[in-house]
Amino acid sequence: MALDERLSFSLWPGEWGIVKVKSMRNLDFKILFFFGLLASAVMMSSPAMAQQEPPYWASIDEPEARMRTGPSTEYPTMWIYKRERLPIKILARYKAWRKVEDPDGAQGWMHARLLSASRTAIVLGEKGQAQSLRSNPQRDAKVIWRVETGVVGKITQCENGWCLLDVTGRRGYINQDAIWGDEPLK
Repeated sequence: MALDERLSFSLWPGEWGIVKVKSMRNLDFKILFFFGLLASAVMMSSPAMAQQEPPYWASIDEPEARMRTGPSTEYPTMWIYKRERLPIKILARYKAWRKVEDPDGAQGWMHARLLSASRTAIVLGEKGQAQSLRSNPQRDAKVIWRVETGVVGKITQCENGWCLLDVTGRRGYINQDAIWGDEPLK
């Protein structure tokens, strides 16, 4: 193979390969196709970056997240959240920034990379008051767990006033009135 028929490229640092080039047109297509796939993978790996129209629900995806007064790191920090999976309401978008509202009603801006599309909820109530997780989505169903105010869990199957709440593998149905992070938006 002549030197002008080879092309060296790197996909990852320290990993080299040889590609046989039949024509520049074919090479241009392969390069564009590769970068198209790469861009698609990056966009799909960050669900909070998806172009969903606000308002919608999301959750904090990092151990520490800053809420700022405006959509840039140049704006001062209002709050520092140290509660991964805390549910938040997305109110608006500006480039890679999302205007959010937390369970206490505070509003500010967070970078989209700090967020996840994973649906979570926080248990409401008076401090020290436990809410029941039930075996079925009915008021008279057996209580299988109790969760205290402030507990955060993943929610699914929200219908008819009940959501399935999963708190570190302990699952049960909770009344939608007892959680924040589930009500229909728009």
